[in-house]
Amino acid sequence: MPRSTFLVTVSGPDRIGVGAELFHALHSLEGDDVRLMDVAQITIRGTLVLCAEVSSLSNLTEASLTAALRNREIEGQGMTVHVESVTPTEAIEGRRLLVTLLAPRIGAGQLEAIFHAIAQSGATCERIVHLASYPVDCYELIVIGPNHPLLRASLTSAAEACDLDLAVQRAGLHRRAKHLVVIDADSTLLQHEVIDLLGEASGRSKEVSAITEAAMNGEIDFGEALRQRVALLAGLPVGVLDDVRAQLRLAPGARTLLRTLQRLGYVPAVVSGGFVEVLAPLLAELKVEYFKANRLEIVDGVLTGRLGGEIVDRAGKARALRHFAHEVGVPLEQTVAVGDGANDIDMLSVAGLGIAFNAKAMVQEHADAALSVPYLDAVLYFLGISREEIEAD
Repeated sequence: MPRSTFLVTVSGPDRIGVGAELFHALHSLEGDDVRLMDVAQITIRGTLVLCAEVSSLSNLTEASLTAALRNREIEGQGMTVHVESVTPTEAIEGRRLLVTLLAPRIGAGQLEAIFHAIAQSGATCERIVHLASYPVDCYELIVIGPNHPLLRASLTSAAEACDLDLAVQRAGLHRRAKHLVVIDADSTLLQHEVIDLLGEASGRSKEVSAITEAAMNGEIDFGEALRQRVALLAGLPVGVLDDVRAQLRLAPGARTLLRTLQRLGYVPAVVSGGFVEVLAPLLAELKVEYFKANRLEIVDGVLTGRLGGEIVDRAGKARALRHFAHEVGVPLEQTVAVGDGANDIDMLSVAGLGIAFNAKAMVQEHADAALSVPYLDAVLYFLGISREEIEAD
């Protein structure tokens, strides 16, 4: 005898105990002939929709199942039970992907474009969750489809056309297991480029800023650009470093990002083409234990215009990420890197998830995801962490 399949929908004002009542009623019917196959639930503004798929080999009918459920007093206080016979649809083949959408405001038109791209790729959305509504809007979708390259390309095109930030990752528990998050300092964790602040203190700000801009655009090798800029600082007294440190301002959401990562068991780390002498006290205050940055050579209380030790350049940042991952004990695919400049490209490429933060197009091309909002804690949404979890801090 073929199985009959029924969809049971319980809906109405949410109240304590509805789920327990439904599953108690279904449990009393369960046996060799009647099975619970699937469950889904959503609550929006206090309104509950709870669905259960039930299959049967017996003479169970819509009417008899409805009567059995209503006799269990699930209905009442505005709650209704609806049972309908359904024909199981053929399952979509393919692996699941997590699609994260983020913008200052996400409207129906933007979601239409994304869902149209999903359909065009022969894929379907299994679940959608609203992770945050402020200070940005963020939705997370679980999408299943047979052609992931086509799906990624369609989603990327749709997101660009309707001004959405987008991240596409493979689904699974490993996403929440990304225990190492490596963050660039200048213009990412910080609102400044430290070398530019030092340039202002030396009276050579225009020269330093011009070299910085060229390096961030990838027009000049970062290591060479760094040497040129540091040479312009020769003769500065070491006390200037304290003055520069006092000017540093964190990016909006930076403290929230670090505090939330630490509370949830992630390990934050910082890599910087800036300088240990400026960053170390700030990172100690923020309880960031893992960091790597350049060192200024100081002799008799004066900057010599040279660097000490190995330069932390584009390749050096990637090496630092690998080193931190080894120390923390996680594979590279469970790491996250966040940066904005050309010298972050290798690091973004090596990490399991590379996030370009308010970066130029060249950097975004090498990243898995891009953020165009000014809030650094928006990184948390790409890890599946909701606003509710953040505010539980």
